[in-house]
Amino acid sequence: MTALVLASASPARLATLRSAGVHPSVVVSGVDESAVSGLAPADLALRLAELKCDAVADEVTDGSLVLGCDSVLEVDGEPLGKPDDAADAVRRWQSMRGRSGILHTGHCLRDVRAGTRATATASTVVHFADLTDAEIAAYVATGEPLHVAGAFTVDGLGGAFVTGIEGDHHNVVGLSLPLLRDLLAELGHAWTDLWA
Repeated sequence: MTALVLASASPARLATLRSAGVHPSVVVSGVDESAVSGLAPADLALRLAELKCDAVADEVTDGSLVLGCDSVLEVDGEPLGKPDDAADAVRRWQSMRGRSGILHTGHCLRDVRAGTRATATASTVVHFADLTDAEIAAYVATGEPLHVAGAFTVDGLGGAFVTGIEGDHHNVVGLSLPLLRDLLAELGHAWTDLWA
């Protein structure tokens, strides 16, 4: 079995890996996401994933693989990470309802022992329901949208507000399993080597 370190505090990413038979250790990078700006949404997601991966990989000494991920929702060409506060989340949902966005997740996988890394971004189109103001207020009041890119989840309370997905469902949760498999292969590892 190949050891994997997930450089992310996201419980959804961890749950996605565990449900696929992968049980990584978790080391949170501490990267200040607000320090990176001025990039297109897909480029921003990848750059943040690289920074998270590198920050953790520089501390890993046991030869593990380190995976950094970051998600950014693109609406009207603008990148939307986590909302600033509840009012920001309400404004976002008022502009997103009944529309579509593109969820970009940057992935950076580093083989600490070999000194190699592979990167890629997965992009998935997400269609949002036409929520009422009351639904938006109730959803934001749960606190869930305040902690996730784009102010929504597909695997939690927000699932009822996503009417369709074009692309990899796992990517919307924050980690594309098919893309991770490809990155592993690029670095000479088999997906099945990660199974516990």
